[in-house]
Amino acid sequence: MGKKRIIQKTEDELLKERERVEAGMRKELKVSAVQGTKDGRIYVSSSYNNTIITLTDSKGDVLTWVSAGSIGFKGTKKATPFAASKVAEAICSVAGKLKIGNVAVFAKGIGSGRESAIRSLASHGLKIISIKDVTPTPHNGCRPPKVRRV
Repeated sequence: MGKKRIIQKTEDELLKERERVEAGMRKELKVSAVQGTKDGRIYVSSSYNNTIITLTDSKGDVLTWVSAGSIGFKGTKKATPFAASKVAEAICSVAGKLKIGNVAVFAKGIGSGRESAIRSLASHGLKIISIKDVTPTPHNGCRPPKVRRV
């Protein structure tokens, strides 16, 4: 296997890299401010196992996302309404930093965290323009198996 070598960067290199990253972020925020991302979209995907909330701009380009697992919930606790409200709280803080105030909410899935996430979004200062349920429904589905004969 050999020895592992860790390349240490000097302070000057680290400062230059940091400035480059911050300049890119400033440019991105300026572009988004020009395009008017005061309006945004929030997609709430709630399943039996997890709740994922995605924040996009008005065109649908993803700005950020947060899930119950990324916050620190594990196992069956990820699918609880409490975890969904914490995820919504985290998304609201990011939306505040990006200066997004008006959002259209698209809820998808059958989990228990859907409604509590939407309530939490409203209570944390986001102005909800519309709420739409985009849960996919099967149109008659696939063919069922044959009846079992014993």
